[in-house]
Amino acid sequence: MTEDLGRWGAILAEYERRRAFGRSMGGPEKVARHRAAGRMDARQRADTLFDAGSFVEIGGFTGAMTQDGPAPAPADAMVAGFGRVDGRPVLAGIEDFTVLGGSIGSASADKRYRLCQLAAQERVPLVFMLEGAGHRLTDEPGSRAPNDLQGLAELSGQVPIVCLVLGASAGHGALTAPLSDFVVMTESATMFAAGPPLVKAAIGEVVTKEQLGGPQVHVDVSGVAHNLVTDDAAAIAMARRYLSYFPSNAWGMPPPTEGAGTGPRRLDAILTLIDPDPRIPFRMRDVLELLVDDSTLFEVQPRFGRSLITALARLGGRSVAILANDPSVGAGAIDGPAADKATHFLEVAGAFGLPAVFLTDNPGVMAGTAAEKSGILRRSARMFMAQHRLRSPKLHVTLRKAFGFGSSIMAMNPFDAQTSILAFPAITLGAMPAGSGSAAAKLDAEARAQVEARQAGSAYHLASRLAFDDVIDPRELRNALLDGLALADARGATEPRGLGILP
Repeated sequence: MTEDLGRWGAILAEYERRRAFGRSMGGPEKVARHRAAGRMDARQRADTLFDAGSFVEIGGFTGAMTQDGPAPAPADAMVAGFGRVDGRPVLAGIEDFTVLGGSIGSASADKRYRLCQLAAQERVPLVFMLEGAGHRLTDEPGSRAPNDLQGLAELSGQVPIVCLVLGASAGHGALTAPLSDFVVMTESATMFAAGPPLVKAAIGEVVTKEQLGGPQVHVDVSGVAHNLVTDDAAAIAMARRYLSYFPSNAWGMPPPTEGAGTGPRRLDAILTLIDPDPRIPFRMRDVLELLVDDSTLFEVQPRFGRSLITALARLGGRSVAILANDPSVGAGAIDGPAADKATHFLEVAGAFGLPAVFLTDNPGVMAGTAAEKSGILRRSARMFMAQHRLRSPKLHVTLRKAFGFGSSIMAMNPFDAQTSILAFPAITLGAMPAGSGSAAAKLDAEARAQVEARQAGSAYHLASRLAFDDVIDPRELRNALLDGLALADARGATEPRGLGILP
């Protein structure tokens, strides 16, 4: 039986027609072609990000309002809205490649800024999914002030910002990535300031999309993207997992977890993983897996700056940010890429109050002409500044060795606002390793022996002057860190610095 809507009938019929058009994306053929290429469409991506049935669209009536125009643009090529991720509210903007190549028109430009405005106002995380051609030449955005990039800059450090690059992303749209806290690329994704045709026209360089801005460029070399995954589903799952370690905003606390694997325990196996001889390498990832709560280690930028591991994890159910030298890569020496990724990671951790755990085992910052030409002094100095400025709890443990500036940038300077500063018994410290340092200083055998003896007794010597709070049995590493985190529990959330996070 047909419902009699009276005078509302025609009004509601037009409403349904317009709403259906706004949700039609690029039409059945383009949507099918997009899916056939192994990628989700924009609305599938929204449904996958948010808890089932929780997505609420914003701006669904933007873009061309009829199918009769020369370039109809349902939702103006951007699906935007909010929903819940693990029960917490999150905002998202998703470029729709099936509509005019996901290009940015005046309405979608305003929609991007509206998302930034809402995220700041309601203090909820923001996720962008990129697959678009940048500004739409046939519909140049107006002179809105501020624009979406200014909105992102103002929002930085207030709420977590995640960017997923799920296809080709160019120009203005691609700038969302470096302004975000965490960037994920799929294997088929690319991003660049200008695409291959513009590059050829501007500088005569002939290059493919992949050579210009594929994962091998931005995940492995430039560091603009943090993590690489196989496909859309994996990227969205990673975004959900990343957000689980963070509070909704800089005024809150990360959600704790409870369970059998979150309590204290001795790490008996650590003695088989770490040899006391600092010249013998070991895999730090194996130590971290043993140390943290079960199945909670989440590495950020594993393919970039590989001598230093940056990872999110849980210890005793608490979210922590871990920075750990990896002696299996260059003895753990910190090069330019490692320092850069650590600086950004520390700024993100500090903005959202995550305790930073430093596990130190390095021979210093990278030496040599290549390192100096890369600006290692400035890049490591930026890392030092980032850790020194941390207002969230800092917990430091020297495992075996730390020389020169390599100790300072890993938060080992005494009385530098650490909640806890600890050492294993058999550590070796100094301005530089005894062997190379003695040779450089032309020390005789007796003087060299004195230097080596002094470095070998570093733990107890420094603990006697309270440069370390304690010297611990390596098997008590987890329990000692849990004790430090418990001491810091009374801090609660801190007011954000208001400076944002530098790209």
